[in-house]
Amino acid sequence: MKRIRRILGIIWIALAVLAAYFCIVEFGLPKFATGKQDDLVFGIIILFILTPLIVLGLAVFGYYALVGEYDE
Repeated sequence: MKRIRRILGIIWIALAVLAAYFCIVEFGLPKFATGKQDDLVFGIIILFILTPLIVLGLAVFGYYALVGEYDE
């Protein structure tokens, strides 16, 4: 079971990297290119509020699973 948790920790960290890519490249930056005020506000919210929350949450959870914090 410990080995499965460690493997899942690596998967969670990989998901954090993928989430960062998609939040920045696919969702956040294209909103700045449209020039509309609604899209600009949505892009700022995605880039500066949602992306750090999602990425840091996944990365910390994966790190703790990787180092064995959940073993006990």
